Amino acid sequence: MTFQSHISNPVRSSMARAVRSPVTRTMSLIALCAAYIQGPISKIYDFNGALAEMDHFGLHPAVFFAVAVIVFELTASAMVICGFLRWAGALALSGFTLVATFIALRFWEMAPGMDRMVATNAFFEHLGLAGAFVFVAAFDLTKGTGK
Repeated sequence: MTFQSHISNPVRSSMARAVRSPVTRTMSLIALCAAYIQGPISKIYDFNGALAEMDHFGLHPAVFFAVAVIVFELTASAMVICGFLRWAGALALSGFTLVATFIALRFWEMAPGMDRMVATNAFFEHLGLAGAFVFVAAFDLTKGTGK
């Protein structure tokens, strides 16, 4: 007996309608992209901080990388949310997340302790986020195909 068989059809149908609704879809995509909207906005308001972040991670010239990250994150997020080449924006954010995670969250190089634990948790949370973007891309590329 599967878990699905324990949920009555009316409840399942109601849940399916709620999950498939355009409002739920849009809010979910906004939530998925929230860090990629908040991050660039913070960098715009504190551009010196953005430059310091680029320097910290060895990304030079810092101005180029700060501007590129701001434009990239906002553009890819807009693509995911509005649906214009959603799959491409989602895959781009997934790849960006993986690269940034391996640059910024090198927990395996840290001494044991709280900082390492926080970095380890953030590393794996970011892997999940990257996976969610791949899922969005797969769904977008296969919608309507029955696959």
